[in-house]
Amino acid sequence: MDDFEEIKPDFQQEEEEVEALYISEDVRSYLYETAKWTKFLSIVGFIFSALTALTAFGANAFLSTIAAASPDSPLLKVGAAGITIVYLLLAVIQFYPSFQLYKFSTAANQAILFGEQATLSEAMSKLKSFFKFWGILTIAFIAFYLMMMIFVVVAGVAVAGHGAA
Repeated sequence: MDDFEEIKPDFQQEEEEVEALYISEDVRSYLYETAKWTKFLSIVGFIFSALTALTAFGANAFLSTIAAASPDSPLLKVGAAGITIVYLLLAVIQFYPSFQLYKFSTAANQAILFGEQATLSEAMSKLKSFFKFWGILTIAFIAFYLMMMIFVVVAGVAVAGHGAA
């Protein structure tokens, strides 16, 4: 009983056939075209991220213009530092998905041109990360909107109840 040796059957050839995925020429051309468009969209995203970051550093000039036009504006209470932080946060939020799209585009092009399965897997991983990021951000915005609606309803009921008394 101590000399028992486990012998695993050799299913290697069958597993390779099951795990293999055939990519037709149509699919290759779709991926190649998708990679071109995602590269374009990622570059546009990089440009908008840079413009947003530059806008963040112009907050002081923006606030001085607002102060001259409307001295009691609520934006003045936020301050230049607050506006800069918000715009830099927006720039980072724009940059990350653009970066993931760029990485997808680069890896997908390489996978299609050289027929590399590992690079195609990497490309699909970057595309998954892109959509996961936007999915999480969408859920966060939906939750924020729901909380704001609840807040408005509760505030409305409180004001109506206070006004009736």
